[in-house]
Amino acid sequence: MVDLTALLADLAAESEQLDALVAPLPPQAWARPTPAPGWTVGHQIAHLAWTDEMTRLAATDVDAFYASVTSAPDVSRLVDDGAEQFLAPPAELLARWRAGRSALIDALTAVHPGDKLPWYGTRMSPASMATARIMETWAHGEDVADALGITRAPTSRLRHVAHLGFRTLGHGFAAHGRALPTAPVRVELTAPPSASGALASPAAASEDGSAGDVWAFGPVDAANRVTGPALDFCLLVTQRRHRADLALTATGATADEWLDVAQAFAGPPGEGREPRAASGAGAPA
Repeated sequence: MVDLTALLADLAAESEQLDALVAPLPPQAWARPTPAPGWTVGHQIAHLAWTDEMTRLAATDVDAFYASVTSAPDVSRLVDDGAEQFLAPPAELLARWRAGRSALIDALTAVHPGDKLPWYGTRMSPASMATARIMETWAHGEDVADALGITRAPTSRLRHVAHLGFRTLGHGFAAHGRALPTAPVRVELTAPPSASGALASPAAASEDGSAGDVWAFGPVDAANRVTGPALDFCLLVTQRRHRADLALTATGATADEWLDVAQAFAGPPGEGREPRAASGAGAPA
Protein backbone atom coordinates (compact mmCIF):
# COMPACT_ATOMS: atom_id res chain seq x y z
CA MET A 1 0.00 0.00 0.00
CA VAL A 2 1.25 3.47 -0.86
CA ASP A 3 2.54 5.50 2.08
CA LEU A 4 0.69 8.77 1.48
CA THR A 5 2.49 10.50 4.35
CA ALA A 6 5.88 9.81 2.81
CA LEU A 7 4.60 10.78 -0.61
CA LEU A 8 3.36 14.12 0.71
CA ALA A 9 6.73 14.63 2.38
CA ASP A 10 8.33 14.26 -1.04
CA LEU A 11 5.86 16.80 -2.44
CA ALA A 12 6.79 19.23 0.33
CA ALA A 13 10.49 18.68 -0.33
CA GLU A 14 10.08 19.26 -4.08
CA SER A 15 8.21 22.50 -3.39
CA GLU A 16 10.80 23.64 -0.87
CA GLN A 17 13.60 23.08 -3.39
CA LEU A 18 11.87 25.36 -5.88
CA ASP A 19 10.99 27.83 -3.12
CA ALA A 20 14.68 28.10 -2.23
CA LEU A 21 15.42 28.90 -5.87
CA VAL A 22 12.89 31.73 -6.28
CA ALA A 23 12.67 33.23 -2.78
CA PRO A 24 15.99 35.15 -2.99
CA LEU A 25 15.28 36.53 -6.48
CA PRO A 26 14.94 40.30 -6.89
CA PRO A 27 11.52 41.43 -8.18
CA GLN A 28 12.80 41.97 -11.72
CA ALA A 29 13.91 38.33 -11.96
CA TRP A 30 10.32 37.19 -11.41
CA ALA A 31 9.50 38.92 -14.71
CA ARG A 32 12.01 36.88 -16.72
CA PRO A 33 10.45 34.92 -19.58
CA THR A 34 10.48 31.13 -19.31
CA PRO A 35 10.38 28.56 -22.14
CA ALA A 36 6.55 28.59 -21.96
CA PRO A 37 5.40 31.37 -24.31
CA GLY A 38 3.98 34.34 -22.45
CA TRP A 39 4.86 32.94 -19.04
CA THR A 40 7.37 34.57 -16.69
CA VAL A 41 8.93 33.07 -13.59
CA GLY A 42 6.02 34.65 -11.72
CA HIS A 43 3.50 32.91 -13.97
CA GLN A 44 5.13 29.55 -13.25
CA ILE A 45 4.77 30.00 -9.49
CA ALA A 46 1.27 31.43 -9.90
CA HIS A 47 0.30 28.36 -11.93
CA LEU A 48 1.55 26.06 -9.18
CA ALA A 49 -0.35 28.08 -6.57
CA TRP A 50 -3.54 27.95 -8.67
CA THR A 51 -3.23 24.22 -9.33
CA ASP A 52 -2.60 23.54 -5.64
CA GLU A 53 -5.80 25.43 -4.86
CA MET A 54 -7.79 23.52 -7.47
CA THR A 55 -6.44 20.26 -6.04
CA ARG A 56 -7.41 21.34 -2.54
CA LEU A 57 -10.93 22.09 -3.77
CA ALA A 58 -11.12 18.67 -5.42
CA ALA A 59 -10.21 17.13 -2.05
CA THR A 60 -12.47 19.27 0.15
CA ASP A 61 -15.33 20.73 -1.91
CA VAL A 62 -16.25 18.80 -5.04
CA ASP A 63 -19.10 21.17 -5.95
CA ALA A 64 -16.76 24.17 -5.80
CA PHE A 65 -14.22 22.36 -7.95
CA TYR A 66 -16.79 21.61 -10.66
CA ALA A 67 -18.13 25.16 -10.42
CA SER A 68 -14.65 26.50 -11.10
CA VAL A 69 -14.75 24.64 -14.42
CA THR A 70 -18.34 25.28 -15.49
CA SER A 71 -18.11 28.99 -14.66
CA ALA A 72 -14.90 29.51 -16.61
CA PRO A 73 -15.39 31.99 -19.50
CA ASP A 74 -13.24 29.83 -21.77
CA VAL A 75 -12.38 26.30 -20.63
CA SER A 76 -9.57 26.12 -23.20
CA ARG A 77 -7.88 28.99 -21.34
CA LEU A 78 -8.43 27.58 -17.86
CA VAL A 79 -4.72 27.06 -17.16
CA ASP A 80 -3.60 30.43 -18.51
CA ASP A 81 -6.44 32.29 -16.80
CA GLY A 82 -5.66 30.52 -13.53
CA ALA A 83 -2.04 31.65 -13.66
CA GLU A 84 -3.11 35.23 -14.43
CA GLN A 85 -5.65 35.14 -11.60
CA PHE A 86 -3.03 34.10 -9.03
CA LEU A 87 -0.26 36.34 -10.36
CA ALA A 88 0.80 38.96 -7.79
CA PRO A 89 3.88 40.88 -6.64
CA PRO A 90 6.64 38.40 -5.67
CA ALA A 91 6.30 38.64 -1.89
CA GLU A 92 2.53 38.25 -2.02
CA LEU A 93 2.69 35.43 -4.55
CA LEU A 94 5.34 33.57 -2.55
CA ALA A 95 3.24 33.80 0.62
CA ARG A 96 0.14 32.63 -1.26
CA TRP A 97 1.96 29.66 -2.76
CA ARG A 98 3.41 28.63 0.61
CA ALA A 99 0.06 28.83 2.39
CA GLY A 100 -1.72 27.04 -0.44
CA ARG A 101 0.64 24.10 -0.67
CA SER A 102 0.49 23.65 3.12
CA ALA A 103 -3.32 23.65 2.97
CA LEU A 104 -3.19 21.14 0.11
CA ILE A 105 -1.09 18.68 2.11
CA ASP A 106 -3.52 18.96 5.02
CA ALA A 107 -6.44 18.37 2.64
CA LEU A 108 -4.92 15.30 0.96
CA THR A 109 -3.95 13.87 4.35
CA ALA A 110 -7.61 13.95 5.39
CA VAL A 111 -8.93 12.13 2.29
CA HIS A 112 -9.74 8.44 2.65
CA PRO A 113 -7.12 6.47 0.66
CA GLY A 114 -9.85 4.68 -1.30
CA ASP A 115 -11.60 7.85 -2.44
CA LYS A 116 -11.27 9.16 -5.99
CA LEU A 117 -10.97 12.91 -6.43
CA PRO A 118 -12.31 14.72 -9.50
CA TRP A 119 -9.77 16.18 -11.88
CA TYR A 120 -9.74 17.47 -15.43
CA GLY A 121 -11.03 14.59 -17.53
CA THR A 122 -10.30 11.92 -14.93
CA ARG A 123 -10.54 10.92 -11.26
CA MET A 124 -7.53 10.31 -9.05
CA SER A 125 -6.67 8.77 -5.70
CA PRO A 126 -4.98 10.97 -3.08
CA ALA A 127 -1.67 9.22 -3.81
CA SER A 128 -2.02 9.76 -7.55
CA MET A 129 -2.94 13.39 -6.96
CA ALA A 130 0.14 13.90 -4.77
CA THR A 131 2.31 12.23 -7.40
CA ALA A 132 0.88 14.53 -10.06
CA ARG A 133 1.67 17.54 -7.89
CA ILE A 134 5.29 16.35 -7.55
CA MET A 135 5.47 15.98 -11.33
CA GLU A 136 4.08 19.46 -12.00
CA THR A 137 6.21 21.12 -9.33
CA TRP A 138 9.33 19.53 -10.78
CA ALA A 139 8.38 20.31 -14.38
CA HIS A 140 7.56 23.96 -13.77
CA GLY A 141 10.67 24.18 -11.62
CA GLU A 142 12.62 23.14 -14.72
CA ASP A 143 11.04 26.05 -16.60
CA VAL A 144 12.12 28.42 -13.84
CA ALA A 145 15.63 26.98 -13.78
CA ASP A 146 15.87 27.35 -17.57
CA ALA A 147 14.83 30.99 -17.29
CA LEU A 148 17.51 31.60 -14.68
CA GLY A 149 20.21 29.68 -16.54
CA ILE A 150 20.49 27.14 -13.72
CA THR A 151 20.92 23.37 -14.00
CA ARG A 152 19.32 21.53 -11.10
CA ALA A 153 20.68 18.21 -9.88
CA PRO A 154 17.92 15.58 -10.00
CA THR A 155 16.95 13.79 -6.79
CA SER A 156 15.39 10.42 -6.00
CA ARG A 157 11.99 12.20 -6.19
CA LEU A 158 12.39 12.12 -9.95
CA ARG A 159 11.37 8.49 -9.82
CA HIS A 160 7.81 9.61 -9.04
CA VAL A 161 7.81 11.52 -12.31
CA ALA A 162 9.20 8.54 -14.21
CA HIS A 163 6.59 6.23 -12.71
CA LEU A 164 3.78 8.62 -13.62
CA GLY A 165 5.19 8.96 -17.12
CA PHE A 166 5.02 5.20 -17.53
CA ARG A 167 1.53 4.89 -16.05
CA THR A 168 0.15 7.54 -18.41
CA LEU A 169 1.26 5.78 -21.59
CA GLY A 170 -2.34 5.23 -22.71
CA HIS A 171 -3.32 8.80 -21.87
CA GLY A 172 -0.65 10.16 -24.21
CA PHE A 173 -2.09 8.19 -27.13
CA ALA A 174 -5.70 9.07 -26.24
CA ALA A 175 -4.96 12.77 -25.78
CA HIS A 176 -3.52 12.89 -29.29
CA GLY A 177 -6.50 11.06 -30.78
CA ARG A 178 -4.60 7.85 -31.47
CA ALA A 179 -5.67 4.26 -30.87
CA LEU A 180 -4.61 2.85 -27.52
CA PRO A 181 -1.67 0.48 -27.91
CA THR A 182 -2.16 -3.19 -27.16
CA ALA A 183 1.52 -4.14 -26.98
CA PRO A 184 3.15 -3.78 -23.55
CA VAL A 185 6.20 -1.55 -23.17
CA ARG A 186 9.22 -2.07 -20.96
CA VAL A 187 10.98 1.05 -19.66
CA GLU A 188 14.51 0.84 -18.25
CA LEU A 189 15.99 4.09 -17.01
CA THR A 190 19.43 4.89 -15.66
CA ALA A 191 18.98 6.71 -12.37
CA PRO A 192 20.95 9.93 -11.97
CA PRO A 193 23.97 9.66 -9.65
CA SER A 194 22.48 12.10 -7.14
CA ALA A 195 19.32 9.98 -6.88
CA SER A 196 20.93 6.95 -5.29
CA GLY A 197 19.38 5.49 -2.20
CA ALA A 198 15.85 4.47 -1.24
CA LEU A 199 12.86 6.45 -2.36
CA ALA A 200 10.81 7.92 0.47
CA SER A 201 7.57 6.47 -0.87
CA PRO A 202 6.83 3.18 -2.62
CA ALA A 203 4.35 4.94 -4.92
CA ALA A 204 6.88 4.78 -7.74
CA ALA A 205 8.15 1.27 -7.13
CA SER A 206 9.08 -0.40 -10.39
CA GLU A 207 6.73 -2.98 -11.84
CA ASP A 208 9.23 -5.81 -11.41
CA GLY A 209 10.77 -4.66 -8.15
CA SER A 210 14.09 -3.58 -9.63
CA ALA A 211 16.30 -1.30 -7.59
CA GLY A 212 19.69 0.32 -7.60
CA ASP A 213 20.91 2.26 -10.61
CA VAL A 214 18.11 1.19 -12.99
CA TRP A 215 14.47 2.18 -12.62
CA ALA A 216 12.39 -0.36 -14.52
CA PHE A 217 8.69 -0.49 -15.36
CA GLY A 218 6.66 -2.92 -17.42
CA PRO A 219 7.05 -6.59 -18.38
CA VAL A 220 10.60 -7.86 -18.57
CA ASP A 221 9.87 -9.74 -21.80
CA ALA A 222 8.10 -6.89 -23.64
CA ALA A 223 9.31 -6.50 -27.23
CA ASN A 224 8.69 -2.75 -27.14
CA ARG A 225 11.24 -0.98 -24.98
CA VAL A 226 12.37 2.50 -23.99
CA THR A 227 15.81 2.95 -22.47
CA GLY A 228 17.96 5.91 -21.48
CA PRO A 229 18.62 8.36 -18.65
CA ALA A 230 15.78 8.82 -16.16
CA LEU A 231 16.15 12.58 -16.34
CA ASP A 232 15.69 12.52 -20.12
CA PHE A 233 12.57 10.36 -19.82
CA CYS A 234 11.08 12.76 -17.26
CA LEU A 235 11.86 15.76 -19.45
CA LEU A 236 10.10 13.98 -22.34
CA VAL A 237 6.91 12.91 -20.53
CA THR A 238 6.50 16.40 -19.05
CA GLN A 239 7.15 17.85 -22.51
CA ARG A 240 10.05 19.99 -21.30
CA ARG A 241 12.36 18.78 -24.08
CA HIS A 242 11.89 17.48 -27.61
CA ARG A 243 12.85 13.84 -28.04
CA ALA A 244 15.51 14.91 -30.57
CA ASP A 245 17.41 16.55 -27.70
CA LEU A 246 17.28 13.49 -25.44
CA ALA A 247 19.29 10.27 -25.21
CA LEU A 248 16.29 7.94 -25.27
CA THR A 249 16.15 4.81 -27.41
CA ALA A 250 12.86 3.27 -28.54
CA THR A 251 12.66 -0.31 -29.76
CA GLY A 252 9.44 -1.33 -31.47
CA ALA A 253 6.71 0.64 -33.23
CA THR A 254 4.59 1.24 -30.11
CA ALA A 255 7.54 2.49 -28.08
CA ASP A 256 8.66 4.75 -30.90
CA GLU A 257 5.19 6.26 -31.36
CA TRP A 258 4.84 6.74 -27.61
CA LEU A 259 7.89 8.99 -27.49
CA ASP A 260 6.09 11.32 -29.91
CA VAL A 261 2.91 11.60 -27.81
CA ALA A 262 4.04 10.97 -24.22
CA GLN A 263 2.22 13.24 -21.77
CA ALA A 264 2.23 12.77 -17.99
CA PHE A 265 -0.16 15.64 -17.30
CA ALA A 266 -3.95 15.58 -17.60
CA GLY A 267 -5.97 17.44 -20.20
CA PRO A 268 -5.69 18.01 -23.94
CA PRO A 269 -2.45 17.35 -25.82
CA GLY A 270 0.37 19.72 -25.04
CA GLU A 271 2.20 21.43 -27.85
CA GLY A 272 5.52 20.16 -26.60
CA ARG A 273 8.83 21.91 -27.22
CA GLU A 274 10.71 22.47 -30.41
CA PRO A 275 14.20 20.98 -30.72
CA ARG A 276 16.65 23.32 -29.08
CA ALA A 277 18.31 24.00 -32.38
CA ALA A 278 15.03 25.50 -33.58
CA SER A 279 13.23 28.57 -32.33
CA GLY A 280 10.19 28.57 -30.06
CA ALA A 281 8.93 26.44 -27.18
CA GLY A 282 5.79 24.66 -26.17
CA ALA A 283 2.85 25.65 -24.05
CA PRO A 284 2.81 25.05 -20.31
CA ALA A 285 1.17 22.01 -18.82
